Amino acid sequence: MKVAIFGRKFSEGFNKNIYRIFETLNRNNCEIYVFEEYLNFIVENLYFTPRIAGTFTNSFKMPEDLDLLISIGGDGTMLESVVYAVAADIPVVGINSGRLGFLVQVSDDTLQSAMAEILSGRHSVENRTLIEVTSTSERFGNLNIALNEVTIMRVNTSSMISINVYLNDEFLNTYWSDGLIIATPTGSTAYSLSAGGPIITPGSGNFVLTPVSPHNLSVRPIVISDDNVLRLKAQGRENNYLASLDFRQACLPFDEELTLKKSTKKLKLVKLSNTNFYNTLRNKLLWGMDKRN
Repeated sequence: MKVAIFGRKFSEGFNKNIYRIFETLNRNNCEIYVFEEYLNFIVENLYFTPRIAGTFTNSFKMPEDLDLLISIGGDGTMLESVVYAVAADIPVVGINSGRLGFLVQVSDDTLQSAMAEILSGRHSVENRTLIEVTSTSERFGNLNIALNEVTIMRVNTSSMISINVYLNDEFLNTYWSDGLIIATPTGSTAYSLSAGGPIITPGSGNFVLTPVSPHNLSVRPIVISDDNVLRLKAQGRENNYLASLDFRQACLPFDEELTLKKSTKKLKLVKLSNTNFYNTLRNKLLWGMDKRN
């Protein structure tokens, strides 16, 4: 198996797991490629040089014929790894080295069994929807996809902005608010949820539009089909607004419109036998933790 590993940093308590991951992959004769910055971090902090086949520096220089991407970190690291997995068209699995998240499935106590399941091919793969963003300036270039959400926000001002939204060129609403979140089902448990949006199950074929602190309390989140093409035009007292695609951000002038649609590309997410979406909801959101239950 040809495996790529992506990560950023980890705490000292995760050190033993780094050794276990590389030892397991080497023992199974895997050809390993590591994100160069992550490899440097491992060498400098663990005084350990893994036995690997090579490195990669960005999503445009991925090794060919990869079988799997392992993301080591939290949900933020997993979001960063999306462009690498999509570019190589390979499944990605998240190993948790930080706080609990919705995207990373493998914890410290399940690492050994998860690695065995993946290396033996007993895992499955599910496709997750991506949002694709285009604009006149093409500010995001080839990195114009988001797994969780696209967010439009005010910047450098305490004043709200107004965001005109069109669905297939039909006017939907003007959102007068601090911002607007357009989330996928995967992202419905992220920023959108904290702003009052609903939870949407993966594969439901929807986007959710969630305003951030709207001026009118009657303006609530709305769920739409992901077959719609959205056009967004923001206005405000300042010169710019902030557009975010997951963790990537750009400051755009108010005269620049954004077009959002479901990407033809998918994120291939590894699904392990001991995990499912509803178990994750119960564990992460502490459902049923009330002692009266």
